[in-house]
Amino acid sequence: MGFGVSLILIAVGAVLTWAVHSTSSAVDVNTVGVILMIVGLVGFLLSLAFWSTWWGPGYFRRGYAAAGPSVGTRRVRSAAPREEVIEEEEVY
Repeated sequence: MGFGVSLILIAVGAVLTWAVHSTSSAVDVNTVGVILMIVGLVGFLLSLAFWSTWWGPGYFRRGYAAAGPSVGTRRVRSAAPREEVIEEEEVY
């Protein structure tokens, strides 16, 4: 549940609690409104708690980007493998 759904639940619950004045023997509209407001508030608080961008986009991922190559660089390997030539010198 995101911020939008939570705010909609809170708004619908508030309308049912304070704006609708109907009586029914089966369902208490005021109680349904209060329940919707509580569920919306809990969803809103959970969305805030698990929101990963408190300090702007990418705050927690900057360490990964700094360790790797910069954007736009490309490593090219040649088709032929390199041959290493080691010359040894004989010491008399």
